[in-house]
Amino acid sequence: MTQATQAGARPNNIRVVLFGLMIAMMLAMLDNMIVSTALPRIVGEFGGLNHFTWVVTAYVLGTTVSTPIWGKLGDLYGRKSVFLTSVVVFLVGSALCGMAGSGMLGGPQDGMVQLIAFRAVQGLGAGGLMVGVMAIIGDLVPPRERGRYQGMIAGIMAIAMVAGPLAGGFITDHLSWRWAFYVNLPLGGIALLVLITTMHLPKYRTEHRIDWLGAGLLSVGITAIVLITTWGGNEYDWTSPQILGLAVLAVVALVAFGLVERRVQEPILPLALFANRNFALISVIGFLLGFAMFGAMNFLPLYQQTVQGASATNSGLLLLPLMFGMLVVSLVIGRAITKNGRYRAYPIVGGVVMTAGMALLSMLDTNTSKLTSSLYMVVLGVGMGFLMQTSMLIAQNSVEQKDLGAASGAATFFRSIGGSFGISLFGAIFANRLASSEGGRAFGGGEAGAGMDLAKLKELPAQAREVVLGGLSDAISHVFLWAVLFTIVIPVLAWFIKEIPLRTANEAPPQATPEEEAEVALGKAPVA
Repeated sequence: MTQATQAGARPNNIRVVLFGLMIAMMLAMLDNMIVSTALPRIVGEFGGLNHFTWVVTAYVLGTTVSTPIWGKLGDLYGRKSVFLTSVVVFLVGSALCGMAGSGMLGGPQDGMVQLIAFRAVQGLGAGGLMVGVMAIIGDLVPPRERGRYQGMIAGIMAIAMVAGPLAGGFITDHLSWRWAFYVNLPLGGIALLVLITTMHLPKYRTEHRIDWLGAGLLSVGITAIVLITTWGGNEYDWTSPQILGLAVLAVVALVAFGLVERRVQEPILPLALFANRNFALISVIGFLLGFAMFGAMNFLPLYQQTVQGASATNSGLLLLPLMFGMLVVSLVIGRAITKNGRYRAYPIVGGVVMTAGMALLSMLDTNTSKLTSSLYMVVLGVGMGFLMQTSMLIAQNSVEQKDLGAASGAATFFRSIGGSFGISLFGAIFANRLASSEGGRAFGGGEAGAGMDLAKLKELPAQAREVVLGGLSDAISHVFLWAVLFTIVIPVLAWFIKEIPLRTANEAPPQATPEEEAEVALGKAPVA
């Protein structure tokens, strides 16, 4: 297999390509942020709070199982065509999500099932967006210089993080929650146009085949584990045949996956990567980061719109302190790494600060002011900012250039799978805590808020409403208390990371001549 890298690419050409990548990154980021503020309204219309986490879980699960596949496909067949395909899949999923429960696809009675299924399709495309952007940057820019260019990506992420909650809240309050998905279509069209015309990457020639058996076994195993954490103790008893059957299925699928990966020529997730201590440690850290991060992002809007009485638009504004803390620290850390090449201290500090943020959020109650909760979110955002860039940078610097896509995919995969487990487990913790509370039994009919609707909540008598809000705030704060048990492990693991000097140039393949490298740098190489 031959693979041309873009070492030495001229900065002007890199900036043009990055512009197209930033639009695609905004596509994925905007969707996450817009939908988070629209979710309470969506689940209120389609059937209640007991479906809250499934709308998110389906998306994250789709992202998780597809990420290593997209990464490996890019390594084998060229990143441009694979990346553009992921954009198209994402847009198709977005259009279907917007039509869920409408007259075109049945009716409102089927709306929640349809939305969950279409969110999974959307997640399949999002997996390719995330890993594609990171892998292409890895092709274009050597590790030592990546902090500077990832700072530009952090800037566009900040725009999405600020605009997303505001747009989601405005759409939910003034239009329809369906436009939280339809808004992706014009933005995605622009992204496709820019990427097709500006992103010139070398062709990849390979005689190998994608490891579809390994991909299928991994998907089955991960899905089974997510279903266990979602249904266990909630839909079914932990000792029920359904949960025990899923546990057996997960073990068999993952053991078979490990055996397959040891024998195939091009494994979907090369197990040899985990022999590298830094890669193994940062993979676990990424898992824990995703686990805690997704829990925070999806339960904060619920707290703000119910306990604090904010509108969907205002709940978007109330998330800005978290985004601001993450943005500022990400930009500063990116430039610092480019300047001095040091990175080991950042995940250690980030883990400590993130744990402090989760501990503070576990103190939320019905009397917590918006100012106080905003300060808590700033602390959490700062901790996340220390971790977001450095985790991917360490993963990419731990492998050879030929495995860059697989490494980027694996790093994104573990963060996503952590999110899948976090959402499902935190959702189960939240539902059980709420169902056992006086407020949950009174308002949710004894079924974890199955009939919860924000409009009905506001119609309750003042005394009854206080009881319900107390149950909600207690259940949400309980989620953050559990999150502390996971984030506290991050700085402990980060302490054992070995600081390996960042490479100042990507490895050039033996087959590439100086003339070929110059063509790639100028964007004149054959495109995939």
